[in-house]
Amino acid sequence: MHKLIILRGNSGSGKTSVAKALQIKFGPNTMLLSHDMIRMDMLHVWSTEGIIKSEPLMINLLKYGKANSEITIMEGILPADAYNRLFETAVEEYGQNIFAYYYDLPFEETLIRHSTKPNRNDFGEADMRRWWREKDYLPMISEKIISNDLSLEDAVSMIYNQVCN
Repeated sequence: MHKLIILRGNSGSGKTSVAKALQIKFGPNTMLLSHDMIRMDMLHVWSTEGIIKSEPLMINLLKYGKANSEITIMEGILPADAYNRLFETAVEEYGQNIFAYYYDLPFEETLIRHSTKPNRNDFGEADMRRWWREKDYLPMISEKIISNDLSLEDAVSMIYNQVCN
């Protein structure tokens, strides 16, 4: 049975780290769709153009994951209102086999986490404030909340166990 894991939240929350750790833990035949990689590295687009250009590709990759991978992990800020078609497609493709998580952390915590990342000098507090979305929950997919008291290892373990059961 094909399953989709969605990890969303503000910049600096820990989504990418958890997604990469989950991909390793699930092993072969686990596809990781990192929105930043698709938008910035593959398409080389930002801002509104990034949304317009990345959503169709994300949709196609989501469908590819369903057809070719046991587990597909999709992670990114992915604002609910900007990626509505993507999330509608997720529901159409995966139905009840969606495991969605939203990082609901204080802004200050995201700054602390960002300061430990290799790309910490690529952007700073002003950018993160501009991108910030408070409690940007999905209307059509139920998301479990991940708070700042859950370590990376605990988040990976929790998600892995929920998906496997």
